[in-house]
Amino acid sequence: MSHGTALLDTDDRSGVIKTVMDNNPDMAESMAGRIVDEATKFVIAASCSPGKNLTPSRVVDEGWHALILHTYLYSSLCARRGGYVHHTPGYNPRNYDPAILERTKDRLSQLGFEVDAELWGPPGKDPAVVAAKCQHTEECAIMPMPPDPGPTE
Repeated sequence: MSHGTALLDTDDRSGVIKTVMDNNPDMAESMAGRIVDEATKFVIAASCSPGKNLTPSRVVDEGWHALILHTYLYSSLCARRGGYVHHTPGYNPRNYDPAILERTKDRLSQLGFEVDAELWGPPGKDPAVVAAKCQHTEECAIMPMPPDPGPTE
């Protein structure tokens, strides 16, 4: 089983952890690291799983937001494993779809990743308070997408 730490080099991982901590000043570095690791696993799974409709938990989404801010790292992470993974925010933080989170955790396991289950729980059971206010559900699930062809009329 693979932990997230081997998925990013030390400097890149440290930079993303710092971004999580900047957005969440009271968070312990160890928790920020766990969040970054799970977000990295999620991005890899989403990039190589077209049509699977995967989504992160609200806590893992915080790490995904931080990864996206490191644009070169994020772009290369997506390209290494499949397609670019666009972020489609789910603006209701009370959205919760256990089936899609189970499907995502199953996909992570299928890819050989060890899932940090505590970070994939339902709202109210979060091990950390995070700045992210997204909660993704089926209607705002994440899939690798082709480039936007522009407006249609």
